[in-house]
Amino acid sequence: MENSDEVPYVAEQGKGVIVYKIGDRQYILDEAAARSAFMQKRVINGRNSSEFNVLPLKYSWAYELYRKMDANHWIPHEIPMFDDVAQWSSSDFLNSVERNIVKFGLGYFSASEGLIGDCGYSVIRENLCAPELKMVVGRHVHEENIHTDSLLYMISSLGINPHEVNAMFLSLDSIKDKNSLIMAGMPYLKKDIDLTQTKNKKLFAKAIFSLTQVMEGAQFWALFLPILHLCRLGKMPGIGQMFRYTLRDETNHIELGRCLLLDLFREEPDILDDAFVAECSSFLVKAMDTEFAFVDDLLPQSLPGLSSDELKKFVCYNANVRLIGLGWNPIVQFDGDVVLENPLDWASEVIYLKKNESFFETRVTEYSKSSKLHSVDEESDLFEGISC
Repeated sequence: MENSDEVPYVAEQGKGVIVYKIGDRQYILDEAAARSAFMQKRVINGRNSSEFNVLPLKYSWAYELYRKMDANHWIPHEIPMFDDVAQWSSSDFLNSVERNIVKFGLGYFSASEGLIGDCGYSVIRENLCAPELKMVVGRHVHEENIHTDSLLYMISSLGINPHEVNAMFLSLDSIKDKNSLIMAGMPYLKKDIDLTQTKNKKLFAKAIFSLTQVMEGAQFWALFLPILHLCRLGKMPGIGQMFRYTLRDETNHIELGRCLLLDLFREEPDILDDAFVAECSSFLVKAMDTEFAFVDDLLPQSLPGLSSDELKKFVCYNANVRLIGLGWNPIVQFDGDVVLENPLDWASEVIYLKKNESFFETRVTEYSKSSKLHSVDEESDLFEGISC
């Protein structure tokens, strides 16, 4: 057998082609076509091939975020629920307001996660062109399935009637109004929409904004905080841990949507004008109105360390974080004032942020595959570290 080291190998490049020679065989590669395919990588209105070739990477932030999300993978059934079951079964451990928080949390979140997953796939992913963008949004959708699985695990562990949980999602006006607002326009985007038209581009961009910056980025936090408050008090620790893991996923989803929007605005400059910014900002304000009604149902009476007004103010603060993250002016108000400071000191620690630091500057924790709650001292970037 001939030694491969003795086989002549020559690579030549020029005039838009790459030529490989191995022995008597010659391979001619169309470098110009490959470069053209790369240049046609776009968020929308680009080369949309079934080859799904992510190389060469154009949106490196998407792959970096995909790897970060993949490293954060967690399995709900690995988290013990023994203490939660004992506390839920006791007539003395949880009061009626605390039980209402748990039921509302499971009732709203169990169905809304499915809504995010379906729209994330059929509205966002299916309208994207670049494979690495499809890849990271696919991971986003997978994480929504994990969240749904965690909710099934919580509900079955506590022995809650699943029909009661579903009835909350279908019957309560505060929940229906939230989801109806988010879903406006989504069915239209699931079809073969012409994204060369400016009006459709704006509708698509608003859908990304609605799902990732409004629903996941602002609305979910009115639900997360009371659940994590209970965990802070030593109540429902298994559920609290799963919601903390879910919150970490949601933080990545928010960043995914933010980076998608920034690249979309750069590539399709006809989207981003004063009217579009005003429309999205106004939409966020309207979403906060529906959120206030939800908070009134979720927390009909104050708990030590958490009142409905404090929760509403926190939600407004978090909504302004989303606007600032896009480079827009914060406009969300509570009692006539734009909220730019976290109204709840303890929330900074429970949501993995350093106490007395600004949300806009603070670093947040990474997961580890562990059944223990994370230390507040572990940190990673919220808006830094992913270049987009």
